[in-house]
Amino acid sequence: MYPPGIGKVEYKPDASASETLVFRHYDSQQEILGKTMEDWLRFSVCYWHSFRGLGSDPFGSGTIKRPWEDDTDSLNNAKRRLRAAFEFFSKLGNKYWTFHDRDLAPEGETLAETNSNLDEVIDLAAGLQKKTGVKLLWATCNLFSHPRYMHGAGTSCDAHVTAFAAAQLKKGLEVAVRLGAENFVFWGGREGYHSLLNTDVKADLDHLAAFYNMAIAYKEKIGFKGQFLIEPKAKEPTRHQYDFDAQTVMSFLHQYGLTKHFKLNIEPNHTTLAGHPYEHDVIFSSAYGMLGSVDANTGSPDLGWDTDQFPMDIRSCTMVMRTVVEQGGIAPGGLNFDAKVRRESTELRDLFIAHAGAMDSFARGLKNAANIISEGVLQKSLNTRYLSWNSGTGARIASGEATLEECEKFIMECGNPNPASGRQEHFEAMFNHYI
Repeated sequence: MYPPGIGKVEYKPDASASETLVFRHYDSQQEILGKTMEDWLRFSVCYWHSFRGLGSDPFGSGTIKRPWEDDTDSLNNAKRRLRAAFEFFSKLGNKYWTFHDRDLAPEGETLAETNSNLDEVIDLAAGLQKKTGVKLLWATCNLFSHPRYMHGAGTSCDAHVTAFAAAQLKKGLEVAVRLGAENFVFWGGREGYHSLLNTDVKADLDHLAAFYNMAIAYKEKIGFKGQFLIEPKAKEPTRHQYDFDAQTVMSFLHQYGLTKHFKLNIEPNHTTLAGHPYEHDVIFSSAYGMLGSVDANTGSPDLGWDTDQFPMDIRSCTMVMRTVVEQGGIAPGGLNFDAKVRRESTELRDLFIAHAGAMDSFARGLKNAANIISEGVLQKSLNTRYLSWNSGTGARIASGEATLEECEKFIMECGNPNPASGRQEHFEAMFNHYI
């Protein structure tokens, strides 16, 4: 049992301020706008931060020692770690998990040995999923950590490396099928550049599109029914990532005719690295029907790098959930806690509290979003602001029927425009009423 003394996290709405290992707001079966909280939120625990992260950072070694670890990279340790993870899932009450292929099993000297190691651990994972009912929200391949990927994977200047990445991806898709993954994520960890002097950006992007087309073909060949997702990130570890933000990814997909095969997995911490507000990529991708899933975390904009903190800010959670509810839900995606406890939070209890607090924050965000949408005050004010587009010249411009000559005639007859106030502070005050 890991750990002794911590049982299943309970719903306790009257908990005191010092009781942090409870849910005050997350009641999985509470119905909100026709769906349960569990169905709206689809919480997932990520394996890499929660069960492989040991508190190391660029300036220091690990600070966290988990009771199941024996400091080896053996298959026995990998299996013990996985059993501990599923015990954690059961106590937390989440229904989904996510992983990179290299999180689960040690890499061997050859691809064949690596695949064999992975198969052994995947067999255990399949049994644990069946026993607990926890499902795989998405799988992905780590195509960035190994030194072979120093120049990228799908965008490497060395075709031998891209071929290796493709072989690794083939196995990853087979694992996704084996475990019933509902999605498969592509994060281009090193798909970018450090210098334009030694980079052919057009070749890189052409090769990346070819890489994705191979994935699509194999997905169809093996009958994988899950959704393909691309995760934008502006920078880190490269100076510029080719999947800079939601608009960049959507442009890439349109350019290479891949739109129907992919949606986006948005990580708001990555969004802020691109210089955007927290909710920017969530809203932009949803507006075009491309929001597939959310890596639910946050960062510290004052630091300027990807800190992967647990999301505890109610305003941010409300903005995300408002978008999710407005698009009718996020399935088959979910809210995956791609987050890690702080380096100083060394107790296993801290890992439970971090997840419970983040789940509660999104539950509050969901309730707030439901109230905002049900009362309709914000939407009514927004509709009023755009009222001129519903009739007359505005409607004709929007529909593509108007001409420049027609617009000139309209101005000659009606005179100069006198735009109304944007009333930004009014909108902010109305939103604050709900949080």
